[in-house]
Amino acid sequence: MVLIMVVFYFLLFLPMQRQKKQQKALIENLKSGDTVVTTGGIVGTVYRINSEDDTLVLQVKPDNIKLQVSRASVTATTGSGPSAGATGGKKS
Repeated sequence: MVLIMVVFYFLLFLPMQRQKKQQKALIENLKSGDTVVTTGGIVGTVYRINSEDDTLVLQVKPDNIKLQVSRASVTATTGSGPSAGATGGKKS
């Protein structure tokens, strides 16, 4: 029984903890000008970061529409932003 629990820890819980840490670092390191993808699939450029309510304003092409989204809804950065090298443009 203990062996099964150890296996579950290494196969399930440890990778989930790593992914949470990466997501937290991604959200904390966002800057204006970064190109991001949200959980809804919206691709946009960070226009402004609102610290007081933990939201972002994204500028979305082609009409440069500005959308306000939660910082937690950002899932990845794409390869065309200033800090894209930090995540490698991968959607882990």
